[in-house]
Amino acid sequence: MSEATLLPVIFIGLMGLAILVYALLDGYDLGVGILLPMKSDEEHLRDRMIASIGPFWDANETWLVLAVGLLLIAFPSAHSLVLYHLYLPATFMLLGLILRGVAFDFRAKAAVSHKYLWDLGFKSGSLLTTLTQGYMLGKYVTGFIPGWGAEVFCLLSALGVTAAYTLIGGAWLVLKTESDLQGRAIRWARNANRLTFLGVIAVCLVNLWVNPSVFQRWFEFPLVMFVLLIPAICLAAFMGNEWLLRKLPLPDDRYCTYPFAFTAMIFTTCFTGLAFSFYPAIVPGKLTIWEAASAPESLQFILVGALVVVPVILVYTAYAYWVFRGKASDLKYH
Repeated sequence: MSEATLLPVIFIGLMGLAILVYALLDGYDLGVGILLPMKSDEEHLRDRMIASIGPFWDANETWLVLAVGLLLIAFPSAHSLVLYHLYLPATFMLLGLILRGVAFDFRAKAAVSHKYLWDLGFKSGSLLTTLTQGYMLGKYVTGFIPGWGAEVFCLLSALGVTAAYTLIGGAWLVLKTESDLQGRAIRWARNANRLTFLGVIAVCLVNLWVNPSVFQRWFEFPLVMFVLLIPAICLAAFMGNEWLLRKLPLPDDRYCTYPFAFTAMIFTTCFTGLAFSFYPAIVPGKLTIWEAASAPESLQFILVGALVVVPVILVYTAYAYWVFRGKASDLKYH
């Protein structure tokens, strides 16, 4: 395989890794933001929930920056085409991320009487971010085609992604909290697991209807015998989540890590199915990774930096999660 053929495959793999890790890591802190209870007498619960994501949430967004950077540098024509169609929802997503960041910092500095408003801002920013990301995913999957049918699919995708982020946020709280808050998180995660399952089924069916070529790829014999393992594993993860969340909490906090692990499996299989559906297209129906790739000389130069930066980010991320392992403690500001 020549460099011109191999290098785009390597970079789409790196970009896919960055997107998946972003969805898992920033997904749970977005989900925690959505789940914030907003009754006036529940400030202590909001403090504990925000404490559970405090050491991680800002660094989690590094993976989004990495994914967009790889798209811009390695596949510039695809970046231009995607941004052209997603300029408005991307703007709203950035507004949501900015609102989250401002609210997270200002809730610690504002007067007690204003803290509730910043908590509401954090929740609203999280919800705006997830809805716009889901909408953008829908636009991407449909190849940016116009029409009411495509818009309905995009709205359905927005709700499905929001439910999925809520699920992983609830699973994170099951892992990181105790007592009453953990009990609430179990209920939140169980409800979100059911909504996410319905969302995945609906999005898959609509996707097969909107993209006939995807249907042919998934059900082409003999490949169908292997690729159907992807939805089978996904279904098993949903069922495992449902069964386990009915049992929790257990003595000594046993199996509290499993809901997050099952949810990560759901995210991974859904992402794998999406990648299989459209590869080697980087913009469905418009551009392949080889058509959109930069010159091989440019990709060779960029690859050196990527092979340094990506492992460093992975090691730093793993170290941060190791240092702050265990249950979330009371929120303190210094």
